[in-house]
Amino acid sequence: MEDCLAKKVEITVSEAEKRTGRNAMNMQETYTAYLIETRAVESQSEGQCAPVDSLWRRYSEFELLRNYLSVTYPHIVVPPLPEKRADFVWHKLSADNMDPDFVERRRIGLENFLLRVASHPVLCQDKICYSFLTQEGGWKEMVNETGFQLKADSRLKALNATFRVKNPDKRFTELKHYSDELQSVISHLLRVRARVADRLYGVYKVHGNYGRVFSEWSAIEKEMGDGLQSAGHHMDVYAASIDDILEEEEHYADQLKEYLFYAEALRAVCRKHELMQYDLEMAAQDLTSKKQQCEELATGTVRTFSLKGMTSKLFGQETPEQREAKLKVLEEQIQEGEEQLKSKNLEGRDFVKSAWADIERFKEQKNHDLKEALISYAVMQISMCKKGIQVWTNAKECFSKM
Repeated sequence: MEDCLAKKVEITVSEAEKRTGRNAMNMQETYTAYLIETRAVESQSEGQCAPVDSLWRRYSEFELLRNYLSVTYPHIVVPPLPEKRADFVWHKLSADNMDPDFVERRRIGLENFLLRVASHPVLCQDKICYSFLTQEGGWKEMVNETGFQLKADSRLKALNATFRVKNPDKRFTELKHYSDELQSVISHLLRVRARVADRLYGVYKVHGNYGRVFSEWSAIEKEMGDGLQSAGHHMDVYAASIDDILEEEEHYADQLKEYLFYAEALRAVCRKHELMQYDLEMAAQDLTSKKQQCEELATGTVRTFSLKGMTSKLFGQETPEQREAKLKVLEEQIQEGEEQLKSKNLEGRDFVKSAWADIERFKEQKNHDLKEALISYAVMQISMCKKGIQVWTNAKECFSKM
């Protein structure tokens, strides 16, 4: 971890800017660009003022980086990007992806993504990743030159492997079920939180009605007027505070959403393992079939019904020379198949070892992050309740002085 990029370079996504340009279809579009700033940490530790390097990136470029990392490192639980469009929002929150509050939260999410990648023991060593932070022009071409798209597994192939693999690894099967459950639980939690936010907003804003009524009442009272006016002021302040409170809550919701999206990253690792296991089983099956063909040719017996057996009966047996030539080809194919099977077995064991090490790292990170987020959310709720108590305590004092 000493070579970790996050320890060498300070990374921030410091600004978001709305822009207008032409897309690949030459149509005008509006998009948001994000300013990435990097500064060498070593220079700062030596007391020097390190220069800041900066460049602009679009969200689509962040997507390209993550797609590249997912394909290049299939055994790693690659950190997710923040949502492209707002989801699980309460009714007063805008779902527009150009809304300034949403853009700001996405800016924070993109910075968090880069910090996750830069602090990962494997991903932080990637040259394409480093170029994303330092090279503005020609970066897309550099990524495409890696040919990572050709390595990407099709969804149909992955689905086929899921249903046809005969000996799935129990650990990955359980992990897949866990990721489904994690996604379901967090989705439900976010929906509950959105409903609570809606009701809380209404409760707070109703206190504004208290403020208005107390102020109107104070106008017709001489002795009680000042007390009622002061109490009304406290209610108005309390009602106005809900906007900032719920905006702060959105940041905690975004922390939960990160792990909602992490669930899909976990499933991606499981799908890759299923594909590798399926390829291994198909290679083993093909090798067994060729060995059987070889044995049948050598002994002249056919164990099972085959087109070859029917052809022999209809058109006569092969000559010894033809059989010898076929045997030689089959023996070569068997030798090649055994080497492939050995290679796939070794590749599979390496994948499982690397994947499980990263999954354990992820679990430790997840437990720490969610614990901190839930504690902070509880502390915020306690603070909010204390402010409510203080408002009514102040109102009580106002009423007592009447």
